[in-house]
Amino acid sequence: MAKLTPLFSILTHSHRPFLTSSSTLKHTFNRCAFILSINATINTLAAQTPNSRDNDNSSSKGTIKVSARTRRKNHQESPEGILQKQLNNCSKSGDVIQALNLYDEARKLGVVLNVEHYNKILYLCSVQIGDNDGDNDNVSVSHSGLERGFEIFQQMLNDQVEPNEATFTNAARVAAAKDDPDMAFELLKQMKNFEIVPRLRSYGPALFGFCKRGDAVKAYEVDADMIESGVMAEEDELSALLEVSVEVENEDKVYEMLHRLRAVVRQVSESTLKIIEDWFRSEYAMKIGKREWDVEKIREGFVRGGGGWHGQGWLGSGQWKVVKTNVDEDGTCLSCSEKLVSIDIDPKETENFAASLSKLACQKQPKANFSHFQEWLEKNGPFDAVVDGANVGLANIAHFSFSQLDYVVRQLRELSPSKRLPLIILHMNRVTGGPAQSPNNRRLIENWKKNGVLYATPYGSNDDWYWLYAAVSCKCLLLTNDEMRDHLFQLLGSSFFPRWKEKHQVRVSASKRGVSLVLPPRYSLVIQESANGSWHVPTVSSDDPDIPRKWLCVTRSMKNSSHNLQTSTSTSDEEEAVL
Repeated sequence: MAKLTPLFSILTHSHRPFLTSSSTLKHTFNRCAFILSINATINTLAAQTPNSRDNDNSSSKGTIKVSARTRRKNHQESPEGILQKQLNNCSKSGDVIQALNLYDEARKLGVVLNVEHYNKILYLCSVQIGDNDGDNDNVSVSHSGLERGFEIFQQMLNDQVEPNEATFTNAARVAAAKDDPDMAFELLKQMKNFEIVPRLRSYGPALFGFCKRGDAVKAYEVDADMIESGVMAEEDELSALLEVSVEVENEDKVYEMLHRLRAVVRQVSESTLKIIEDWFRSEYAMKIGKREWDVEKIREGFVRGGGGWHGQGWLGSGQWKVVKTNVDEDGTCLSCSEKLVSIDIDPKETENFAASLSKLACQKQPKANFSHFQEWLEKNGPFDAVVDGANVGLANIAHFSFSQLDYVVRQLRELSPSKRLPLIILHMNRVTGGPAQSPNNRRLIENWKKNGVLYATPYGSNDDWYWLYAAVSCKCLLLTNDEMRDHLFQLLGSSFFPRWKEKHQVRVSASKRGVSLVLPPRYSLVIQESANGSWHVPTVSSDDPDIPRKWLCVTRSMKNSSHNLQTSTSTSDEEEAVL
């Protein structure tokens, strides 16, 4: 293999130092040389055919087989294993200097470094200790890591250690820490040349770097690449894009980001709310907006989007009135008296989500068990409500209570249009052991079985998959206090799920007066854009229904507004949120 071009060399034709701020770094970075080096590594690795790898593996034929435990122990006690453990400790303590010393010592001793070793070192090199805090020692440590970062990445390429997504992301973080988002973005592109699928974190260094620099055009370019790659931005990314759009007074992008926040984030953090507030209070925001608009197009926008937004651009003119306020239980803003709406969910979206949920459940659960449940549900359903039996039976009490479960089940029955009992999902253990053995509870269980409303999930199954699938496929209410935030629900990875959850989840509330049901809100807790151009932005709040949520109410003079179309375009009414 031809020797790769060195990464750091003093080149008089370099246009600018790699670190744009004042720095003690000694070298100037040649981006072109580095990219050529990466391309050379790509070609070298691509040239390694399966046959050559087979030849490497053939040397192990005939060796004595050892157990996995023995191999693991041998690895842990090897120089490579010991180095990995030491680097892990450095990572926990953030000790970049010790990690660099270990790296240098390992190379002197001829220890073979793998991708995990390099990733850990590159990660530490990218860490900015306490943002330096003006501490000269911290500045020196931080610069030591940054100075060595690309040198170590170059050595990794020279050693033909194939990088992965974490490698490129950590290298991009080093570039961003050196105030070079251009290089961070270039590394992202090179990642794709390695046929590595980028993740959301892969885009962060370039995106946040351009936003911090105020380079909106480049930030939008990174955002476009992210969309093309099928990576969905979250609040941090959208908030950064919103802020840079406000700074450069790009009203179209501000409008776009508000709607993307509406679709993806729904309720915003205090920091994002501050950016939104600053935009509407700015002099520039006063100047933008349509004085006249097509009422029919606004109406069509509401119908197409299910209510709560029209997407036709800024409406109205003049100064915005910005107020932090609350919304009552019927959805009426306590500042402007506008009534917020319950945004419809496309039935096709529900069907698609149920199908993806079924597929995922069959992968994570014994397939025969879940398939049997689906057949049972097809035969005995649909239901008007589904109950997470274990969660409800333990709500606000120390021991499982069938009487509490029965009480809320009867309450749900009264809310049902068909007056049918809801489907109760309980694990087999709950149905056969413990409190289930008492005569009264046994009679209750047998009655539920007789009415075809109890399903006992088999041993080895996670009942979460069962009650969630049942509620989604039946398009009905789900009674549970589970906030559905753990790993299982993160696997769903869909912006649809929080919208579905908001409209369908019923909670149990306990007080001195007894147990009661907390029904879904009559309006959607999401950024809403009205037909007269006003906006209502909810903040993230506690899940405690007794703590009022803070809203930002943004209105303009109604002088040029036609009538408020939301009342006529909303397909929801006060009772729709119940079922």
